Amino acid sequence: MAVAELVEKVKGLSDEDRTEFFTQTFESLSVINVINLVKHLEEKWDVKASGGGGMVMMAPGAAAGGGADEAEEKTDFDLVLKDAGQKKIAVIKEVRGITGMNLKDAKALVDKAPVTIKEKMPKDDAEKAKAALEEAGAVVELK
Repeated sequence: MAVAELVEKVKGLSDEDRTEFFTQTFESLSVINVINLVKHLEEKWDVKASGGGGMVMMAPGAAAGGGADEAEEKTDFDLVLKDAGQKKIAVIKEVRGITGMNLKDAKALVDKAPVTIKEKMPKDDAEKAKAALEEAGAVVELK
């Protein structure tokens, strides 16, 4: 079904059904999908989602520290899955979202842990992917 057709059908729902439709739809999204959705809405509506405030701010003294300079210079990171943890299915789902792999390939990759999930990722993408995998229960490292 085309997106335009689906939009028209959703418009025809009652407010209660429409709310339930969106609730179920959002609950089925991976963390990466939600992040991408938020970015899209920010750009489309020219707004900025408010966040944790402190997470955006630099830690006190970080600008003066010697080790911080090295981390800032690195632009590409490898996303390494150290352990899938207890919620293996959730981790496989996130790996599929990050890599675009089919279910069989994503499961095979997760089963090989420790393994590099994706190489040479931009810092922002790597950090978001790491957070999504950790949220799913995995132990992840950026190299």
